[in-house]
Amino acid sequence: MSKSKLLVSALIIAGIVAFFVFDLKQYFTPDYFQAQRATIDAAVKSHPVRTALLFFVTYVTVTGLSLPGAAIMTLAGGAVFGLLWGTVIVSFASTLGATLAFLASRFLLRDWVQQRFGNKLQPINDGIARDGGFYLFALRLVPAFPFFVINLVMGLTAIRTWTFYWVSQIGMFAGTVVYVYAGTQLGEFRISAGLLFAFALLGVFPLAAKKLLDALKARKVYAGWTRPVRFDRNLVVIGAGSAGLVSSYIAAAVKAKVTLVEKHKMGGDCLNTGCVPSKALIKSAKLVATMKHAADYGLKNAQVEFDFAEVMERVQRVVREVEPHDSVERYTALGVECITGTAKITSPWSVEIADDAGMRTLTTRGIIIAAGARPFVPPIPGIEETGYLTSDTVWKLRALPKRLVVLGGGPIGAELTQCFARLGATVTQVEMLPRIMIREDPEISEMVVQRFREEGIDVLVNHKAQRCAVENGEKVLYCESGANTVRIVFDELLCAVGRVANTTGYGLEELGIPVTGSRTVEVNEFMQTKYPNILACGDVAGPYQFTHTAAHTAWYAAVNGLFGGFKRFRADFSVIPWATFTDPEVARVGLNETEAKEKNIPYEVTTYGIDDLDRAIADGTAHGVVKVLTVPRKDKILGATIAGEHAGDLITEFVTAMKHGIGLNKILGTIHIYPTLAEANKYVAGNWKRDHAPKRLLEWVKRFHAWRRN
Repeated sequence: MSKSKLLVSALIIAGIVAFFVFDLKQYFTPDYFQAQRATIDAAVKSHPVRTALLFFVTYVTVTGLSLPGAAIMTLAGGAVFGLLWGTVIVSFASTLGATLAFLASRFLLRDWVQQRFGNKLQPINDGIARDGGFYLFALRLVPAFPFFVINLVMGLTAIRTWTFYWVSQIGMFAGTVVYVYAGTQLGEFRISAGLLFAFALLGVFPLAAKKLLDALKARKVYAGWTRPVRFDRNLVVIGAGSAGLVSSYIAAAVKAKVTLVEKHKMGGDCLNTGCVPSKALIKSAKLVATMKHAADYGLKNAQVEFDFAEVMERVQRVVREVEPHDSVERYTALGVECITGTAKITSPWSVEIADDAGMRTLTTRGIIIAAGARPFVPPIPGIEETGYLTSDTVWKLRALPKRLVVLGGGPIGAELTQCFARLGATVTQVEMLPRIMIREDPEISEMVVQRFREEGIDVLVNHKAQRCAVENGEKVLYCESGANTVRIVFDELLCAVGRVANTTGYGLEELGIPVTGSRTVEVNEFMQTKYPNILACGDVAGPYQFTHTAAHTAWYAAVNGLFGGFKRFRADFSVIPWATFTDPEVARVGLNETEAKEKNIPYEVTTYGIDDLDRAIADGTAHGVVKVLTVPRKDKILGATIAGEHAGDLITEFVTAMKHGIGLNKILGTIHIYPTLAEANKYVAGNWKRDHAPKRLLEWVKRFHAWRRN
């Protein structure tokens, strides 16, 4: 640290220490002011300029050093100098003091903070560079944090000093007037209508300021657009997947007039190409795998014969059976107008719809974008020539590929890899990262890999696809693995390397609605886009791409889209579970050990091996683990991972516990039916309890029992 920084630091520390050591805070209390009121009034009367200057300097010093007392001084300023001069003095003194604190923070800490946390702070820096003045104005007008915190934190950003000064001057002015006026009334030291009005202003001002700020933001955002005099709809929802169905259902349930537009099939990916067909295929594949191990269940002779085409037809029968749940008929009966067509947002309040009847435009108070996502196909040279499948098109297969390559080791790739291998294909799974299922802990991923290899699957990690080619009539994939090139012959290639949000063709570009670096629609904590009445939810908005999180975000989008002008609700992502339906299943909620280490969050780990569980042994599924992270020395659950049979069902107990603040002690004290797989959750809680048993107390109890025996 330079000499100048050391000097400034020493002066600031000396000032703060002196304030507390010499108990100077006693001079910044209502009692002291009341006791000295006569003396203060006499000083103002005899030496008004000198007294005002002393008050000004004291105020600047208190705010510059971020000491407590600014609020009392503001009230005192009104009581002593009156509304006009009190406002002038306090306004300039508070802004000058805030700027000094801002400069001190910048001088002493900004370089160090930016060097150490620059990558994590990049989004904040970008936001400040883009709209720093407006952010600061919002914080000043409706302070989400104490003013001294705002001063210090803003000093760590790249906002210009002059911008900080004048925005603070303007932003704090209205609040200063309210507090100074309250001080003029408190100066009377009696209950009066003016005093009651002043207290009412103090309570109402933040709410009024917030409404004013929202109005200013809306005025800025909607500039250049003409708002319709009346609206055809309360809500137009684009996309009839999980998010679109839930948001339109909610709108209809509260008697709003809602139109749901879907260009393809009701139910979206989940029903037609995702959750429903994949789980139907997993069931068939698992049954085949179980029958191949019939001897393990005491069955002397059991054979399984199947036709792959019939298996795939069963998948479609399952889809058709579930289809009525998401049908036009059902949602029409619920009060939703369903249109098959394409939708494009043409203004913040209008949607252009093209269907068989032609083109029409609906005006609407709110718009929800629930357009979903699609499989991402990497730009691998030659892939178009060899052809490829995705999770959307694989369901058209009626002949089992003899040699299948699956690109991707995420949930979709892992599930389909195991399914096709169990149905008889020779499957090679290719993953460019060090392991498959990279979001899970290493030992959990290894459990799945071990099972895959036992079932004859060739799992290739650290292999990056380079190109595809057709050689001598055979399709070939070339991969880079370290310094080596690996050649893989295949009949079909399945791309399962992730999904990308559907954000093109809906008018987002024309309206200037931004997308994130991960190509999802940029939304705030209320699921609102740049325009507060245009919201997004589900896969198109993220941050998670699961059916259950799509439904979760849809509730917030619908409620905020309909009632956001009166009350808004922040989307809650604090407890998000998910599962990968391989065998063993892997389910998780909250933190795992890998994430806890990355985020430097202290934790303890407790595990229970499912190979010890009676029901699992009886079912022939005695494999897997329950792994729980807790706060050190406490039973508060930070996260849980389960690998094993029905993990996706078993994790629900931990989801409920985390959501409602229930610890492992309560789980241990809950009766679980014997024999069930759910007992594993109780046993892991028992392991935690045993590890945290009061050993010293138990030694004394041991001695007590020995004494009782003698």
